[in-house]
Amino acid sequence: MSGALDAILQHPGIWRGSEPAKVAVASVPTGHAALDALLPGGGWPVGALTEILAEQEGIGELRLFMPALARLSQEGRWLAWIAPRHIPYAPALASCGIKLARVVLVRPQAPADALWATEQALRAGCCGAVLAWPSAIDERALRRLQLAAEAGAALGLLFRPARAAAGASPAALRLSLAAASGKTRVRILKRRGGGAAAPVLLDLAAA
Repeated sequence: MSGALDAILQHPGIWRGSEPAKVAVASVPTGHAALDALLPGGGWPVGALTEILAEQEGIGELRLFMPALARLSQEGRWLAWIAPRHIPYAPALASCGIKLARVVLVRPQAPADALWATEQALRAGCCGAVLAWPSAIDERALRRLQLAAEAGAALGLLFRPARAAAGASPAALRLSLAAASGKTRVRILKRRGGGAAAPVLLDLAAA
């Protein structure tokens, strides 16, 4: 009996509660093998929102995505930056392999304009990734952005404060980032397929 059960459990269509479900989703490799192993599809979900909830700025929240952004720009896809807290440093982006000619910087004056620009960029279909720093956003607006990302098959990256983790979100992936002994601790709060996962410690300064 146990042999038959073991055979069933080895079937690729069976999901165990202790493991993330193998969801067939389009993705872009993160460039971090330990993180790819925990994500359904083996990378950042395309056509979906990923929320980055950082305890503080400057702990690797941008460098975490550099391998994927470089890959997308080298494929000729646009990278739209909407209302970033600081102007991206072009030499640093280029050193990570990002083609600067594929970077678009949008700096709206009002929060509503930033959300509109984010939605349009996600829905356009020509952006490989849209990075946004909304100053204020509710669940309804998040849902609109999620639908726009699905329509445009874009990688949507929303950078929000850690306190936003207390609220509901339709994002396909939610990550909590914190500094830990000179490295960055990445904890998955939500992912497609569910399942618990231990935090991953990444040395993003050396990535």
